[in-house]
Amino acid sequence: MDWLPTLGFALGSAWLSGINLYAVVTTLGLLKRVNLVQLPGDMTMLGEWWVIGLAATLFLIEFVADKVPVVDSMWDAVHTFIRIPAGAILAASAFATFDPGVRFAAMLAGGGIALSSHGTKASLRLTANTSPEPFSNILLSLAEDIITVGFSVLMAFHPVVLLVVVAVFLVFAIWIARRIIRALARLFRPRPRERSALM
Repeated sequence: MDWLPTLGFALGSAWLSGINLYAVVTTLGLLKRVNLVQLPGDMTMLGEWWVIGLAATLFLIEFVADKVPVVDSMWDAVHTFIRIPAGAILAASAFATFDPGVRFAAMLAGGGIALSSHGTKASLRLTANTSPEPFSNILLSLAEDIITVGFSVLMAFHPVVLLVVVAVFLVFAIWIARRIIRALARLFRPRPRERSALM
């Protein structure tokens, strides 16, 4: 497999793992198992029945847990320590046949991308949990499930297209992060009266 599609699989799977790790592993595993797609490097292991079974079971548990306010935030907090390393591992495994330096770079990039998508997801869910009604939380969770499965299928057949999607997301994430940092700086900046009182 050429390096550009491999990069699409590496960064795409890392990005999607930050949203719903078990959905992406289940989807890619099933597509590989029925020979609809050829996965790069060591990602072929996703097609093993035990991997598919484990990922599908965890996906079902997450499907339920993710629809319950507060429980979903606790689930996301625990999965900070699972999704991000898993994203790094998936990215590195896509480049298994490449030079060790390339694999290491893919691992670092994958971990960073998984962190950005996981952080965005967790922040959105925390915001949704401030609403007293449960429907926005359920709709947001369903949207995440559809996006993860849909983009996993897209990545399987058009990895370069998903690479473009990831690039657009990263630009958007940087733009949002800058706005959040500015808002926090304004929030914690002393007001004119406070400044004069300090003098």
